[in-house]
Amino acid sequence: MNKTKYVFVTGGVTSSLGKGIIAASLAKLLQERGYSVTIQKLDPYINVDPGTLNPYEHGECYVTDDGAETDLDLGHYERFLNIPTSQANNVTTGRIYQSVIDKERKGDFLGKTVQVIPHITDEIKDRIQILGNTGNFDIVITEIGGTVGDIESLPYVEAVRQLLWELGEENAIVIHLTLVPYLAAAGELKTKPTQHSVKMLMQSGVSPDILVCRTEHEISESIKRKLALFCNVKQEDVIESIDAKTIYDVPNLMLKEGLDTVVLKKLQLPSDKLPNLNAWNCFLKKFKNPKYTVEIGLIGKYVELRDAYKSISEAFIHAGSQNEIKVNIHWIHSEELNVEDVPGKLKHLNGILVAPGFGGRGIEGKIEAVRYARENNIPFLGICLGMQMAVIEFARNVLGLEDANSTEMDEKTPYPVIDIMEDQKDLTIYGGTMRLGAWDCKLENNSKVKQIYKSDMISERHRHRYEFNDTYLEQIQNAGMIATGKNPKTNLVEVVEIPSHPWFVGVQYHPEYKSTVLNPHPLFIDFIKAALEHSLK
Repeated sequence: MNKTKYVFVTGGVTSSLGKGIIAASLAKLLQERGYSVTIQKLDPYINVDPGTLNPYEHGECYVTDDGAETDLDLGHYERFLNIPTSQANNVTTGRIYQSVIDKERKGDFLGKTVQVIPHITDEIKDRIQILGNTGNFDIVITEIGGTVGDIESLPYVEAVRQLLWELGEENAIVIHLTLVPYLAAAGELKTKPTQHSVKMLMQSGVSPDILVCRTEHEISESIKRKLALFCNVKQEDVIESIDAKTIYDVPNLMLKEGLDTVVLKKLQLPSDKLPNLNAWNCFLKKFKNPKYTVEIGLIGKYVELRDAYKSISEAFIHAGSQNEIKVNIHWIHSEELNVEDVPGKLKHLNGILVAPGFGGRGIEGKIEAVRYARENNIPFLGICLGMQMAVIEFARNVLGLEDANSTEMDEKTPYPVIDIMEDQKDLTIYGGTMRLGAWDCKLENNSKVKQIYKSDMISERHRHRYEFNDTYLEQIQNAGMIATGKNPKTNLVEVVEIPSHPWFVGVQYHPEYKSTVLNPHPLFIDFIKAALEHSLK
C-alpha cells in the first residue's frame, strides 16, 4: 500500500468557485487531526510561471522561500497550514512542456514520437507525485486549475485518470467542486449545471468521489439526494459549501458538513481523532469582535484587481485580529494622486502603505503619498517598490536632489538613488531572473525593526531587480533616513527608517508573504498598533 494518499480537486461550471480555499480548508482539518498534509496547484496556462504575468491577468505572483514565482493560491495554502511551500507545489503547462522538450532534445525518448499521451501525462504524473515521494506527507492534495471541459485542462484530467487506476481507489480520490445556482425568478436551486459538469468529467474517464457544491442558499436533503442519484455518488458525499462572510469560516463549515470525515473514510484512514481548531477559532473570534478600528490607505497601481495585493490584505486581517482591531483598507490608485489632492484623499487615514509594483506608471502619486505620510507623522510602511519610493521622496524633498529617481523609471536621472542590481544589468531573459526567495537580513541595534522582530538576524522573501544605491547612503543617513537592515553578504540595504518619525519603515523584501493565521507578521502587527495610536490622538 502506498504510504502517501492523494486527493484531487477539480472544478466545474465556472471559474473562481474557490477550489483553493476548499483544498486549504480540507488540508487544515486533516492537519488538525494529526496528518501531515501539503497542497499543490496545477495551472493549465502555458507560461512557465506567473512571474511575467501582469497582475491584472492573474492577481499577485506569490514567492516561496526557494525562489519560486507561483500562483496566489499557494499563499492561501501557507496561510491556512502555517507551513512553507516550494517550487514543487506549483506546476504549469509551460513547465511541463519545457521539461518534456528538453528531454526530447537530449535524446531521452530514444527516437520515439513524443506525444501528449504518454509523454506529457507521464511528466504531469511525475510532478504530482514528487511531494508524495519525499515521504514527508501522509496526504497530498492536488488542485487542478481551470474548469473541467477546458481544452488546456484535458492532459491534467487524463493524468489524474491514469493515477487513480495506478494507485487504487483507497489511495487516490477526486473531489469535484461545482455550482448549484439559485434562480430568483423560479425561487429554487438548480442542479442541472452540476449534472452537466459531472457528465463532462465522466466523459474524460474520471468519476468524482465527492461533490462539493457552492451555493448561496442551503441545499436541502432532497436536492442532495437528487445530486447523488444523477452524479453517481452517495448522498453523504454531497457536501454543501454555502457562501461565507470570510474565507476563514470555511474550515468550520467543512467540518460541520463532514468533508474531512468522508475523505478519510474513502482513503481508509483513521478518523477517530477530531480536529482541534481552538487556535483557529480564537483568531476568528478576535477578527469578528474587534475593539477598535483603523483606516489604512493602500496606495497601489493595480487596485482595480484586489487580488494583485492578496497577501497584503490578508496580512492586515491577521495583524488586525492579533490586535483586536478592524482594519479598513482604502484602495487608492496612485495614478489618481497629485500634489493638490493628496491631503483631501489621505487626511482621514491612520496609516499609509505604499505597495509593490513595477514600471513607471503611477510613480509620482506614490511619491506624494510617501511625502504626506512623512510630513504629517502618519505611520508609513513601504514594501519593495514602496521602500524605493520612500528613498526617492526623501532624496528629492529633504536632500534637495530634485530629479532623484530610480533608473527603472528614468535611465538618465542625475541622482540614481535606486539603481539596477549589478547582476541584473546584462540580462536578456526576464522570467525567473529577479532576486527571488528567502535572503538573510541583519538588523541594526536600537532600530525599530529590531525591536519589532526581537532578533538580530531575519530571513525574508524578495522579488526585485533594483536596489538602494550605496553611493548615496552616507548623504541620506546624515539627513535622517537610516539603513537599519542589510544583507550580511552583499551589504544590500534591506530596511530604511526615519527615527524622528513616529513609525516610518521601508523594506525591500515582502513581509506579507510570510504572514499566516497562526503567525501574523510582526511588521504588520506593529504597523497596525502604530495606526491605532495615531487614531487615538
